[in-house]
Amino acid sequence: MKIAIGSDHAGFEYKEKIKILLAGLGHEVKDFGTFSAEPVDYPLFIRPAAQGVAAGECERGIVLGGSGNGEAIVANKVPGVRCALCWSVETARLAREHNDSNVLSLGQRTIPEELALQIVTVWLATPFAGGRHARRVAMIE
Repeated sequence: MKIAIGSDHAGFEYKEKIKILLAGLGHEVKDFGTFSAEPVDYPLFIRPAAQGVAAGECERGIVLGGSGNGEAIVANKVPGVRCALCWSVETARLAREHNDSNVLSLGQRTIPEELALQIVTVWLATPFAGGRHARRVAMIE
């Protein structure tokens, strides 16, 4: 799977760790930046990552920041993106299974690194349940 990834300075450290995880799982990663922990304006990196997913350039995306809230808001402004802010393995599973999320948002300042990696792994592995959930997803697009 080709995965878009983007972060601001507050999510940079986790972004780099997640890139290693993704490569280890056999995924291709397109990194939209940022490329250091120097302060930046997060929409400059989050929007292009979300657009990569919406355009079909990447199958899924992961965006990161301090809390993940702003990143989810920016990503969800891109038509065709269903970004879920997740803080547990369960929220990640449900975001895929019930909401068919195609972008995951994480907050580096809100969850431990090991949990972030677990969330990514579960989110990538969980299929959309379809069926009755598909009608709800279609209604929001």
